[in-house]
Amino acid sequence: MLKKNEIVQLTITGMTNEGNGVGRAEGIAVFVPLTAVGDIIDCKIVKVNKSYCYGIVYKLVSSSGERIVPDCFVYEKCGGCSFRHFSYSEELRIKQEMVEASFERIGGLSLDYEPILGCDRIDRYRNKAQYPVAEVNGRAVCGFYSRRSHRVVEQSDCLLQPECFSKIVDKCLQYTNQNRIPAYDELSGQGLLRHIYIRRGEYSGEIMLCLVVTSIKEGMVFKPFADVMLRELPDIKSVVLNENNRRGNAILGSRLKTLAGADTIEDIMCSNRIRLSPLSFYQVNTLQAEKLYELAAEYAGLTGSELLLDLYCGAGTIGLSMAGRVKRLIGVEVVEAAIENARENARLNGISNSEFICGDAGRIAEILYQRGERPDVIIADPARKGCTRDTLEYMAKMEPDRIVMISCNHATAARDCAILAELGYIPKKCRAVDLFPRSTHVECVVLLSRS
Repeated sequence: MLKKNEIVQLTITGMTNEGNGVGRAEGIAVFVPLTAVGDIIDCKIVKVNKSYCYGIVYKLVSSSGERIVPDCFVYEKCGGCSFRHFSYSEELRIKQEMVEASFERIGGLSLDYEPILGCDRIDRYRNKAQYPVAEVNGRAVCGFYSRRSHRVVEQSDCLLQPECFSKIVDKCLQYTNQNRIPAYDELSGQGLLRHIYIRRGEYSGEIMLCLVVTSIKEGMVFKPFADVMLRELPDIKSVVLNENNRRGNAILGSRLKTLAGADTIEDIMCSNRIRLSPLSFYQVNTLQAEKLYELAAEYAGLTGSELLLDLYCGAGTIGLSMAGRVKRLIGVEVVEAAIENARENARLNGISNSEFICGDAGRIAEILYQRGERPDVIIADPARKGCTRDTLEYMAKMEPDRIVMISCNHATAARDCAILAELGYIPKKCRAVDLFPRSTHVECVVLLSRS
């Protein structure tokens, strides 16, 4: 049995969904971060469980041919990236394997896997960043959480974010420290500023700055700062307060107060104007999301005569991108602010064949079924937890010709597709799409049709 602090030599032969390399010692799996397939390492065991262990690299004996030098000075501390130490081609290979393994092992499914759709731009691709704020040595700092912790690694210029975000963050921290505004402390629940949240339109260049605070009333201390930001940085069109006074991991609360500028910003997605609030869901990689939506439309096989049901529609971007190729569109989303955005986005683009309904996907699917709606195609793009059993059952009861599942979590997608297979909808083909280069996350699109 391996022991804590023991040094063992490992060959890394695989990669977990969390981005840890996997090797075996004495027949036991050892998970080691910051390794690449093909590495030979001396590994220090740091945690021992009955059937597996965790380790760290004590010495790199022989490097994988795919290993590269990380180009970020906080990479080994920060939890934002997991794959910055090996080539992008190797990252795509691993992500393809992850998706296929989930569908085969979790779902017990056999289907046609198309090659993963890689990203043309692997740095500076995100249109949104949420920086946690903490107090360190008496001053407010921000960055990103260290791996498996809520310890903030100080860093304002992340290579995944637009360069302009760094300047905005630095100005926020400067004002906060000059005015002795207290950063939020997770342990005590005290303090005012929790997160600095920035959103930018990929095509429009419009920027929204949202300060997440424990109290909107106290957060009004940022009003002079908001006015200055609009004057000094013309791309900033909106400065908003978001109130979150709850303990826990949730970043945003539901209350908003605009300090300066507009309540929303605009961008373009699939040739449609999109209006966004701080609470709207919007894919963080706009250019790659457009490719994802086009793939979904291809799988949907639209001819212009269909009723399309778009479940978990967010601000309506997926359904509205296909509205011109269907007879009628119904979108469903539980977040009221997102539904308001979706309706406004339809009006902005002169799309009159759409209906957007606010409510839980499963409950609304039941109501639509009872009112006799029979969509020809259903598109579902759920959150990471996937769909509920009720939602999947009503999707099948409506008897669409095709279901297109879009998922940011291939494990829950595999589970949901297995349930749909039980209900008569067989997964036919799947394609992984990389929207999040250098991270462990990967999207996938699955086509299911009636058996």
